[in-house]
Amino acid sequence: MSRYLKPGRTTARFNAAVGWLARRGISLAGAADLSVRGRKSGAWRRVPVNPMTYAGARYLVSARGESDWVRNMRAAGGGQLRVGRRTRAFTAVELPPSETPELLRAYLRRWGWEVKSYFGEITADSPDEALHAAAPRHPVFRITEA
Repeated sequence: MSRYLKPGRTTARFNAAVGWLARRGISLAGAADLSVRGRKSGAWRRVPVNPMTYAGARYLVSARGESDWVRNMRAAGGGQLRVGRRTRAFTAVELPPSETPELLRAYLRRWGWEVKSYFGEITADSPDEALHAAAPRHPVFRITEA
């Protein structure tokens, strides 16, 4: 089920500010600046993201669904996360939706206040069945430093 929620003007401005701050070493609520090569142009594309650590592994969750960075990540197989001068290259593997409900729950516990509008009625306290139903709409990548 492909879905993408395009950011409005206010959200786009907020994201630009969060990315700008992350590139200068100020991480709001754990945000980092994601760079991934474009699947068609090969040019680096940037977007702020909330990398998450869960059970000792690192993940990227797309709250908005099938975004450009998700499609680019699938093609590139990795990218870079930056906060200030520290840039970390990584490889990424997309997880099947059947493996992501607990990751979505953890993500919503941490950033639900920020991303709740993209998950509809789904919250960190939603039943397992609801998270399983939502999982195909929110791609999740396990990332490993390269």
